[in-house]
Amino acid sequence: MAGEHTEQTEQTERIVVYGADWCGDCRRAKAWLRRNEVPFTDIDVEHDEQARQRAVELAGGRTNIPVVVLPGGGVLVEPTDLDLAAAIPLDARG
Repeated sequence: MAGEHTEQTEQTERIVVYGADWCGDCRRAKAWLRRNEVPFTDIDVEHDEQARQRAVELAGGRTNIPVVVLPGGGVLVEPTDLDLAAAIPLDARG
C-alpha cells in the first residue's frame, strides 16, 4: 500500500518502487511496470520521512528517485525502461 513501509515488504517477491507523484522518472517506471503487468508496491517518499530515509539508504546515499527494489534485494536507482526490462525476470511479469 502506498506510504506504508516495512522491512517485510522488501523481502517479498513483489517489486517495491520508492518515488513521488511529481517525479517524471517515477511515473515512467511505474507506467512501464503496469504496461508489462509486473505487480509492485508503490511507496510515496514525499509524504513519508521513514520511506524517504530508506530510499536514500537503499540507493547508497543518493537522493535520486525512483528507487526500485527487485525480488531478491537488487536495487535500481533512476532506471530506464531498458534497465527495468533487463532486471525483471519474465516470470515476475503478470
